[in-house]
Amino acid sequence: MKEIKALVHRHPDKLTIETMEARNKGYFAEIPVVTYCHGRNKVNDMSKFRILLSFGQHGRELITTELALRILLILSEEQLLPHMDRASLSNTLDKLVIKVVPMENLNGRRLVEDGDLCERRNGRGVDLNRNWSVDWGKKEKDYNPYEENPGFAPFSEPETQMMRKLALTFDPHIWVNVHSGMEALFMPYDHKNTTPDSQIAQQMKLLLEELNTLHCHQRCMIGSGGGSVGYLAHGTATDFMFDKARIPMAFTFEIYGYEAASPKDCFRMFNPTDPTTFNRVLGDWSAAFFTIFKLGPEYVDKTELRLRDNLDKLVSIDDYLEGYLIERSSRYGKKREVFELGMQEMRTYFRLFLLSSVLLMFMFCSRLSKKKFRPLVSAISL
Repeated sequence: MKEIKALVHRHPDKLTIETMEARNKGYFAEIPVVTYCHGRNKVNDMSKFRILLSFGQHGRELITTELALRILLILSEEQLLPHMDRASLSNTLDKLVIKVVPMENLNGRRLVEDGDLCERRNGRGVDLNRNWSVDWGKKEKDYNPYEENPGFAPFSEPETQMMRKLALTFDPHIWVNVHSGMEALFMPYDHKNTTPDSQIAQQMKLLLEELNTLHCHQRCMIGSGGGSVGYLAHGTATDFMFDKARIPMAFTFEIYGYEAASPKDCFRMFNPTDPTTFNRVLGDWSAAFFTIFKLGPEYVDKTELRLRDNLDKLVSIDDYLEGYLIERSSRYGKKREVFELGMQEMRTYFRLFLLSSVLLMFMFCSRLSKKKFRPLVSAISL
């Protein structure tokens, strides 16, 4: 993070950084967000193609944050990709606004650096990639609370609250959640063994196949997370981004895994330990992301008509409650207003309302029954 902050300081014409902060029940979290855009006055230019990237959601996957740093170095032009000249790079990037979350789970990362090398959860034991609202809380037969604790409710964690807010305000065209543990290019869905049946999904798969050929050397698994990994994951970020935030293309990338490692040797399982492999992983995957930067607008443009139809649909009450009180412009210029309401507080108030309604109804029915019962007793007595 010190290197990233120094990098931003050296390139104020291209990079800016902000720190989001949130607190819940005494637990505090912060998330750094780096924005790339030519000219700081254009950072919020919603006419550009927008990409949101998140790294380090699981603390033990340290290689992912190294990739974030490498991408930012290339964006600032302190490093260059092989076989790409500055003019070509500049032409590609001039049309984009890119937001990078280099370390989503700062509190979990601190636990790893303090010696708990297998920790994937946040600072209070919640898996941030199980804390989102799509199919939240469902537990499979092999559920492991140490690995997959979803929290006490959707968006109970400050980290997921901040990421939801960032996604909905930025309104990206492409979202990528970067992990390690294997080599894979995943699209929705994680919570079921299927991919979306739509033109958008077809374009996503075509883009992933191209990335697999160009940069993954056909090693990467492609498909839905739920259908490819061998287990279903409920309450994931990518499923929310696709289903609720309506991001046209939502992906989960797995950039490295050492299957021969012992289950107790998490550092070797999730992170390369020799310089050659380390540099290969960063080289291959940074190149893959710049291919997305170049080709992404072309693939998303082909789904424009379908997206326009989706935006005309009514927004469900769940979508409203899972949002927040802002007015944002959709990628087609239409306005949508959603509410920022603490989901836990809303659920609490709703339960209290239901309980009070039931009690009032019970009291009302009791009074009615007493009034009807008294004349009957009197008649019997006579």
